[in-house]
Formats: sequence, C-alpha cells, structure tokens
Amino acid sequence: MADDAVRIDGNTLRLPGGVRVRFMRTLRLPETGTHELPPGLGEFPVRRVEDHADTVPAEWRARGGVMLPVYLREAMWLSFAGSTEPAALQVGVGKVCAVSGRPWSSLLTQDPQNYVVLPRQPWLDGVNSGKGTVRQFVAVPLGLGATVEGQVTGEEVWGGLQLQSFRLNDAELTKWREWERRRSVSTRSAKSVSAYGAAPPAPGAAMAAAPASAARARSAPAMGLGVGGSMRQEVYVDERSRGAWAREPAGRVFVHLVTPPEWRRITGEAPPPSPVDRAAYTRAGLPWFEYYDDAAQDVAPSDTLGAVRPVGEWLGDDHEPWQEPAPHQVKQLGDAPGKPVEDGDW
Repeated sequence: MADDAVRIDGNTLRLPGGVRVRFMRTLRLPETGTHELPPGLGEFPVRRVEDHADTVPAEWRARGGVMLPVYLREAMWLSFAGSTEPAALQVGVGKVCAVSGRPWSSLLTQDPQNYVVLPRQPWLDGVNSGKGTVRQFVAVPLGLGATVEGQVTGEEVWGGLQLQSFRLNDAELTKWREWERRRSVSTRSAKSVSAYGAAPPAPGAAMAAAPASAARARSAPAMGLGVGGSMRQEVYVDERSRGAWAREPAGRVFVHLVTPPEWRRITGEAPPPSPVDRAAYTRAGLPWFEYYDDAAQDVAPSDTLGAVRPVGEWLGDDHEPWQEPAPHQVKQLGDAPGKPVEDGDW
C-alpha cells in the first residue's frame, strides 16, 4: 500500500509518489555574472514542527510542516536525487512559484509551467529568471522587502518554502511501471548527477543535542528567500500532457526557515557552523559543476522572477573578495521512514 504521508528520513523529506527532497548548504555566488554550479556542503538538518509544538510560534503550529536553520544570506539548493517515480513538484518561495513567478496554486499549469518534473529535474538552485539560468536561493529576513515574495506581491506574509507533489494518473503510472519492468538492467546508465547531490557534509556539521525544556513558545524572526547570483541551470519543460498527471496533489509541506539562535532555542540543538568562506573554498581546489543535457528543453524565463533584485541591493555588498575557480575545478556532469509530517492551514 502506498504511503500517503509526508515524512522525514534522516534529513531527506519524502513526499507521496516517491519524491525525495534534500536541502543542501552551498556557497553564495557573486550577484554579477553567470557562474557554474557550486556543490553541496552538507545537508541542512530538518525537523518536524509538531515535535517542538511547545517552543515554535503559534502560526508555525497552525501551518504544520518542517523547519530548518539558515544563516542570514546563506544560500541553498534543492536536491531531488533518489526520487523513484515520475512526479510533478511545485516549489514555492513565500507562496510565489519559483518556476513561473505566479501566485501559489493547488493546480498544475503548463502555460506557464508551474512545476518541475522528477526525476528528470535533478536539482533546483534558485528561481527561473533567465534563459538557461536561475538566480540562487538566498535566505533573508522578512520585513525588508528583499524576498521574492515581497518584490513580486508587495507583501511579506508567508516566508519559507512550499512543496506540493502530484503523481501520474493511474493509467499513465501503470504504463510507466510496465515500461520500467521491460527495461534491461544492462542498458541502464549510471546516474552521474549523484556527484553534485551527494557531496560530503562540511566539517563540524554534526548537531549537538541540548535540553530544551526551559524554552518558551514565542514569536521568531521570520525568514524567506531572496535571490543571489546567476548560474547556468535549465528548468526542464514537461514532455507529458497536463492530462497525464493526477488532478489532486498527493502531498504538500510547508518548510519554515529558522535563524540559528532560534533553532537552538526551539530544538535544543546546536545549529550548523556558519557557511564556508568562499575564497577558502576556491583555494582548497574543491569542485564546481557544469551540467549539460542536449535532450531536454528549458522552460521559458519568467519576466516576473527576472525582475527580482538580488539581496545585495537591500543588504549591501559583500566584504570578502570573490575568487574565480580554476578551469580544472569545473567538473562536467553527463547527461526508513519517520513519523508523518503534519500539514496545516496555509
């Protein structure tokens, strides 16, 4: 029997329909120029809101979902490695679609496309803002107007990330499973994209537990996502018709973003160490990635998302110098369940 609940497996978020999402720490790119893909520097820890009902804000309890800690101006990307069956996944940033720039919807649309197709889309590093490029996800507080939500809607109400998955309809899923059974194991190509999604954790990323009994539920600084630097990444066009997908979502989850001090207060756990210094990363010779797939078509850029201004215009320039990676550092890439996560009102 299929599991229709949203669950956390380690730090992997599992949505119904075989969808797997990991939230990856990474380097924040310069806000000028277009860059290669920076790798993951370990996973963000993910916890259920319900498990900390006594210490999270009341509005978080009402929305349900999960939470993870982020530093101011820290960058992240979403890894979909391990997704097992075709799925359409909507990604919202403050309930603004990260693909189309339109308001959050409970329906799939293809004109413009408001979802990514899994497992065809291996990852998503930011909002769809240009032809063959995205602008990096960067964490910023609500209230400044710097989030995608604030710039697109004129309000900052929701913050966080929103995910919603759709399965293939029954007939299409049956056909797909039959096709999979007929595939010869010997013809299956290795998934080279795992090099990007499975980077080892950054040093010192282990979480230290501490008692949280003295904490109190209170308002917490609300965090959302703005945009940072541009990188080369396609958001693939769905090759199926809209009718191939189920009409109703299989599952959804609200992802709250927590400041490190609030993470410690709410969970009693130490937050991850601060993001790695970019110059030190380049000096160490660690890799960058370029992903090319000539068999896929990129969705049209969103004019709405393309007009979103980067967080540096709101918070000021970086003080550390940027060091370009050497050519040999750019790598060419080829073509146990926890308890259910409670949903809420959002």
